[in-house]
Amino acid sequence: MEPYLTTLIPAARGIVPADLVLKNATIFNPFTCSWITGNLAIKDGIVLGTGNYSGSIEEDICGKYLVPGLIDSHLHIESSLLTPKEYARLVARHGTTTVIADPHEIANVAGTAGMEFMLAERKGAAIDILYMLPSCVPATPADVGGATLDADELAGFSGRDGILGLGEMMNFPGVLSGDPGVMKKIALCPVRDGHAPFLTGNDLNAYILAGLQSDHECTNLAEAEEKLKKGMYIYLREGSTEKNIEALAPLVTPLTVSRCCFATDDCHADLLMNDGHIDRCIRRAVACGIPPVLALRMATLSAADRFGLTDRGALVPGRRADFCIVSDPVRFAVERVYVAGKEIAPRSPARPATLPVSFRCLVPSAGDLRIDGTGTARVIGLVPHQIVTEALQKEWTGSSRPDEDILKVVVCNRYGRGTRGVGLVHGFGFGNGAIASSIAHDAHNLVATGTDDESILRAVGEVIRMQGGMAAVCGTEQKSLPLDCGGLMSSLPYEEVVGRLLDLQAITRKIGGIDDPFMYLSFLSLTVIPALRITDRGVFDCAEFRDVPLFIQP
Repeated sequence: MEPYLTTLIPAARGIVPADLVLKNATIFNPFTCSWITGNLAIKDGIVLGTGNYSGSIEEDICGKYLVPGLIDSHLHIESSLLTPKEYARLVARHGTTTVIADPHEIANVAGTAGMEFMLAERKGAAIDILYMLPSCVPATPADVGGATLDADELAGFSGRDGILGLGEMMNFPGVLSGDPGVMKKIALCPVRDGHAPFLTGNDLNAYILAGLQSDHECTNLAEAEEKLKKGMYIYLREGSTEKNIEALAPLVTPLTVSRCCFATDDCHADLLMNDGHIDRCIRRAVACGIPPVLALRMATLSAADRFGLTDRGALVPGRRADFCIVSDPVRFAVERVYVAGKEIAPRSPARPATLPVSFRCLVPSAGDLRIDGTGTARVIGLVPHQIVTEALQKEWTGSSRPDEDILKVVVCNRYGRGTRGVGLVHGFGFGNGAIASSIAHDAHNLVATGTDDESILRAVGEVIRMQGGMAAVCGTEQKSLPLDCGGLMSSLPYEEVVGRLLDLQAITRKIGGIDDPFMYLSFLSLTVIPALRITDRGVFDCAEFRDVPLFIQP
């Protein structure tokens, strides 16, 4: 018998006292999607059960609701602009106790050093951070950033504490062609996340057959239903730009809820602080018609079961005492949070370790932004609340036309190669000014867009001066946020990061146009999401999976 059971079994029987008993609680049971009333007993961070218990500490919570700790099934901590410990400090306030993170952003920038940085940040974090191995570094063979990670390098991390499985396999062409390197990665772990936007029919069959088990890229109900019927787990995503819960809400029923989870994927720190994390997903799901008990099941046991985390996800005997206390399970405002039986107390920010500087971007000239030629051009069309784009065709007469919402977009290689790509984008709605950022999924080169070349160059110059960060320019005004950890994350406390984001938002409001423009900007170079993208090589057509000329040949 395990040594810890010698104390837990007598405590579960009520022979010895528990450490903590929460009396008169209304407890959510995700196995039955129902509520029970009773006294919850905890010892050594483990749930003993519900019943007649005494404890060293007893508290009457007067009918308040206990919900198992919330779990995020897929996210990128780097997208919050925070280091892992600061991210944990923030989302813990919202009832999240476990996150399943894919560190492929920092891995694309810093390779194994980035992985080690993220793993080291687990120690002492407010919540449990678990990682999936980044399967696509780079995202495609042509999009090499600061590193490449093949199966042999990933194998060195497999089995280490904190590594849960293989992260989103974005290279679906490699899967479908049976690429040996891709197949070798898939074989590393039994738990494997997928990433297959719009894949359907026989190609979807082949993708699933190869071993991919989940998808968080569904943007319409028919797509999600096909993938669910073929055995995939579906993560209903609600991030800063990717808002899919409303479209996918009818998917969730008592029969399907065990295969449905929540994912936030990409959320800036200000959204997390002001609107919430998985608690926000629960509120949104309920507002979209998902019954509250099913939304809570998705946020707890469904996610735990998907990843084989049999030690959490429910407040039943033998599981971790991770939970949050709320007064209203529909409004779901988190009052208190416990991890392993201990209430999370306010924490001071912790300064992270530093990463080697990996920003060697050359300052572009006005001539580098010039587009030679006129005619019918391929234009990237933004889609509100999605990261997919449209492949538009617009007439280009030689300069940006804010009145028609056609702007230049430029990507500058940040790794010293000196390459630059210039394209056109529709949908930002800017009236005057520019933004630039060193966050550009997944290679994370410098990306910028704006209404005029002078403003674009000023914003780009500020990001280069900071050696990575975000900058906004409008007239004589300029604001920025340095991202000193790999050009992706700030070592500042989350409160200060949010303050800097508010400063940037004040400028972007003056520029005008779409909400959260930096998040849309960050995805313009992601070549594994349809339809058109821009890289440091130029325009990329995701349907043809190749670089294409800016102008359409007659």
